[in-house]
Amino acid sequence: MNNWKSAAFRTGVKTSLPSLFGIAAWGVVVGIAMIKTGLGIGHAIIMTLVVFAGSAQLAALPLMLAHTPVWVVFATALIVNLRFLIMSALIAPRFAHLSWIRRVWLGFLTGDVTVALFTERYPEHWQSQEQAEEQHAFLNGLILPNWTAWQLGSLIGISLGTQVPSDWGLGFAGTLAILCVMLPLIRSRAALTGVVVASVLAIALFSFPYKLGLLIAVVIGMFCAMWVEERGADGLDTEFVEEGTQNAKECDGR
Repeated sequence: MNNWKSAAFRTGVKTSLPSLFGIAAWGVVVGIAMIKTGLGIGHAIIMTLVVFAGSAQLAALPLMLAHTPVWVVFATALIVNLRFLIMSALIAPRFAHLSWIRRVWLGFLTGDVTVALFTERYPEHWQSQEQAEEQHAFLNGLILPNWTAWQLGSLIGISLGTQVPSDWGLGFAGTLAILCVMLPLIRSRAALTGVVVASVLAIALFSFPYKLGLLIAVVIGMFCAMWVEERGADGLDTEFVEEGTQNAKECDGR
């Protein structure tokens, strides 16, 4: 990496700090769950390093425990992670100039929180080479602490897996960890709309097979958030145009 000393990289690291505790806590929960499911320590470490997706890991673990066919495990994990296809579409054009190896690496390390933080700071595509390098450095500053916190949390969970009683309610603890990460990101009407819509639909469609209800809820929630954000922007633009027209009339009157 050639931009880790830049101001944008340091800003990315600072921006990621508030979310790291929740990410590490979520990693602990997933690490413990892997051991409780019956994975050996070595297999659990390999899984957390290679998969790097808590939701997909938790979805796959019960299937692995039930000796479900491998293709079903992969398909389930793929469905759970399809939300990243939508998220990546938001920022992928910013890095189209990079080599495919670097894009794959960025894609592997980029998660939900990093996409949200990145698009919040850089809602628009870069307009110059300098801005492109700045956005690249900022994303690196986000993803490296995020990945480190997750892996440390997972390794701690794996090491504690045999010591934690099964009746501690780890699923609920995992939910709390995710809330600690996501709630601080709800800073606009559009974000709140997306969360509410996705939450209601996720509950209503809970009985759908292969967790398809979760995917549908996420997709519809994101579209609703985008619609609200677009309407808000249109309203601001209209107000700005009307104000400019009024000022122009006043100038003509003088």
